[in-house]
Amino acid sequence: MISLDANIRNTKTKGELSSLRKNGNVPAVIYGGEAQNETISISKKLLKSLIDKENFLSNIVTLNVDGKPQNVLPREIKYHIISDEPIHVDFLRVVSGVKIRIEVPVKFINHEKSPGLKRGGVLNIVRRKVELRCPSEKIPESLVIDLDGVDIGESFKISSINLETDVAPTIRGRDFVIATLAAPTVMKEPEKPAEAEAAEGEAGAEAAADGEKPAAEGEKPAAEGEDKKAAEEKK
Repeated sequence: MISLDANIRNTKTKGELSSLRKNGNVPAVIYGGEAQNETISISKKLLKSLIDKENFLSNIVTLNVDGKPQNVLPREIKYHIISDEPIHVDFLRVVSGVKIRIEVPVKFINHEKSPGLKRGGVLNIVRRKVELRCPSEKIPESLVIDLDGVDIGESFKISSINLETDVAPTIRGRDFVIATLAAPTVMKEPEKPAEAEAAEGEAGAEAAADGEKPAAEGEKPAAEGEDKKAAEEKK
């Protein structure tokens, strides 16, 4: 589980928020449950290191607010329109039994054990994340799909993933596809038709039989008038 230190803030004006950010901190708020909302600040450096890691928005974070730990879920990060730096974060309290909607990443394992991939098959990922509705304390870190023994032509649907009780996809009524293992698509240079090759060979043979030297590629054949002029000069 991710852990992050935080401090209570009492900023009330834009100037105070601006000063907070200039000092390397990011304002944030904790909401949800029966407790009141809490306004806090966290280190921008630490926050960015967590954001850079995959799946920050689908991981439960332990916020140590002035030394008191509480589990929260990052729900929204706001960024500066020009610098793209984080400027505000919303955290949702993890309250037992309360269901939330969350996107969970799909993880594929055992690529090297798939006979289909060994034969050049291509893993087509239709959904890299799946939205689930589940209790906040039962959020899975990822949905794991095992490629061991999987061959070309097989597909993975949401029904092939074992979900805990009370955890369900928000898309209901159909068994949607997450990924497929397709046959390889190799582009080959088109071969020269055999008929064209035969025709070129016949043209060369006819020219040789008539005593003519076939014109080289790019060379223009002699005009009829030039042949007559050469014959008269010989006389």
